[in-house]
Amino acid sequence: MLPLVRTLKASTACELRSDVLAGLTTAVMLVPQAMAYAMLAGLEPIVGLYAATLPLALYALVGSSRPLAVGPVAMDSLMVAAGLLPLISNDPEQYATAAALLALMVGGIQLLMGLVRAGFLVRFLTKPVITGFTAAAAMIIGVSQLKSALGISLPRSQQVHVILMDLSEKLGDIHPLTLGVTVISVVTLVALKKISPRFPRFLLVVAAGTLTTWAFGLDQVGLSVVGQVPAGLPSISLPWITLEMAGQLFPIALAIALVAMMEAISVAKRYDAAGELKPNRELVGLGLANLASAMVGGYPVAGGFSRTAVNAQAGARSPLAGLITAGVVALVLLFLTQYFYFLPKAVLASIIMSAVIGLVDLQTLSGLWKNNRLDFAVAMTALAATLTLGIQMGMAIGVGASLAALLWRTGKPKVKELDPLERP
Repeated sequence: MLPLVRTLKASTACELRSDVLAGLTTAVMLVPQAMAYAMLAGLEPIVGLYAATLPLALYALVGSSRPLAVGPVAMDSLMVAAGLLPLISNDPEQYATAAALLALMVGGIQLLMGLVRAGFLVRFLTKPVITGFTAAAAMIIGVSQLKSALGISLPRSQQVHVILMDLSEKLGDIHPLTLGVTVISVVTLVALKKISPRFPRFLLVVAAGTLTTWAFGLDQVGLSVVGQVPAGLPSISLPWITLEMAGQLFPIALAIALVAMMEAISVAKRYDAAGELKPNRELVGLGLANLASAMVGGYPVAGGFSRTAVNAQAGARSPLAGLITAGVVALVLLFLTQYFYFLPKAVLASIIMSAVIGLVDLQTLSGLWKNNRLDFAVAMTALAATLTLGIQMGMAIGVGASLAALLWRTGKPKVKELDPLERP
């Protein structure tokens, strides 16, 4: 029996109402985030909304985590851009096709891993590795948004120092109005998160930014806006596949599949109080979600940290919340896309930057430093490698450092020598 059906049969009317509320709350957060993350991936904002429809529904039917909110996420979006831009930079249509093909390949890899019960691989992604890797990825994602946040041209790169060095040479080109919109948006988002975590802060800054830009014609004085967003539900089709392109994309797809697995299972574990999480079923659910994303012209999806937290706090008790969220996004596509024309790109950049701030877990890093210097070294190795060498290499080096630490502990076990009088 599918998890959703089993859960619905055991749910009370009060629990179902809680799921509906959670689904609506998460949808309010997901719509602007999905558009922002699509831009981070180098795609049109509408692609993010496409990836937030059928994939969510399929995961809700199959996945084992009740509150996990699947859809476009920052880390995978950055990996898509980092992987595709060196291959395809001047053909938006081919770029979008390649992104959909990536989703298809990621889905196939995850589905195969789930069917052969490869969920045990998540054990190699230890807490120090996840902490260091996630912190570095958050920094990369935040720095990557400076282009839209400041209104200047910066290179796309997974290496923070490359972007910052270029920024240092272009400080005089910063667009004051764009910077002002970014500062106001970020301050508003951070303040509202502290004052009232459940308040739909993303919707507020999107609405305020859009209305202000429209009312005062800010797009006419240099503020970059989203522009025309197509209306209507996506059509169902498979991306065009060639062996040459598949061969080029396979390493990227494998890296995204593993990172998405790490993201989804690590965040799902955080909210798995009932012990219902099944890593292999998660892989199958994520695989089907990515296959669905490819079919609707989307790009790779995963479980989001911030949206899952909101979903859980809003009272999600079953995967029904995911179905509600997908339904709301579908309604937005049908009736509301014309209202996004004047949405400033700086607001979308602010949403991404404020969302990743919490991924830098200073408390855990401090605890590792105090209690286990070897694990702290593993976390810092993952962090430094990811910042300097990129997300894929950073993850690989972090896992390697974790295995090296395990071998070190195994080779040097703690042995207590008994006093001669204590010996039997």
